[in-house]
Amino acid sequence: MINLALIGTGAWGRNLLRNFAHLEGAHLKVCCDADGDQCKTTLNGYPGIRVETDPEVIFADPAIDAVAIATPAVTHFELARRAIESGKDVFVEKPMTLTYEHAVELVEAADAGERILMVGHLLEYHAAVDKMKELLDTGELGDPYYLYSERLNLGRIRSDENALWSLAPHDISIILYLLDEEPIDVAAHGAAYIRPDIEDVVFVCMRFPGNRFAQIHVSWLDPHKVRRTTLVGSKRMVVFDDMQGSEKVKIYDKGVEPSDGFVDYAESLSLRFGEVVVPVLKTTEPLRLECEHFVECVTNRTTPRSDGRDGMRVVRVLDAAQRSLKAGGLPVTLE
Repeated sequence: MINLALIGTGAWGRNLLRNFAHLEGAHLKVCCDADGDQCKTTLNGYPGIRVETDPEVIFADPAIDAVAIATPAVTHFELARRAIESGKDVFVEKPMTLTYEHAVELVEAADAGERILMVGHLLEYHAAVDKMKELLDTGELGDPYYLYSERLNLGRIRSDENALWSLAPHDISIILYLLDEEPIDVAAHGAAYIRPDIEDVVFVCMRFPGNRFAQIHVSWLDPHKVRRTTLVGSKRMVVFDDMQGSEKVKIYDKGVEPSDGFVDYAESLSLRFGEVVVPVLKTTEPLRLECEHFVECVTNRTTPRSDGRDGMRVVRVLDAAQRSLKAGGLPVTLE
């Protein structure tokens, strides 16, 4: 039985609480939040969980095996570092840190202390993303040409991180997971309308080896609520629309093919319009799968799918995009 502590019981922390509190093989012993009264209110219906306001109490408790961190991103590094130094395994929400140097430091600390470090890249545990990965790996889509992702809504406007750091980790983690490689360079454009120097809308373009590229559009200042990823391959195309209730993935048998017979250049290619297939997906909540995976990794001492290195790669792209953003969109090369 793994003894867990949760630090942060805000909007997303409550979702982690709901899942970790009911997992077999895990015992959520403590919840910690600076607002102790609010934490007690949140824990109504969860008997037997102790409330703390100081995370150092958790770090000093030898009975705690692992810590889940769901606090504001600006606090992730210090809390995760202290937890690792205290001999705890760590689950930390995205983004893992707000600088690449801090991400590297956490990974090195986890390696040195032989600790499990997992990052909350939720969509890597989504059945729709698993299906897209399967279609790529089996060759059903052919060679991947390009991807584009949209994550838009009106709100929740933040004051401690821009739309890039708040929203894009989801899409970057999906793209790196699907392509299984890092980009050559990253370019980003954005604008701040609500608060100075905190971009409300950002466009990110990533170039990959093999003439592949991906684009991300994130905004919390948009009239539409959109959560959609499109992948175009040489054989087929696939769309993951997370706003759809039951038909989240659609596979389009569309493409461009050489025409049969001898024709001139203008007629040498033909468009193919085939069927649209909607695969059946598992309905298990991705967050449940993610929390179960963390407990399994802690129990069996195995490497998580979204481990510290995965988090480090995502932060590396975010860091490059931020530098490009401040340089007016100039591409930043990833050495």
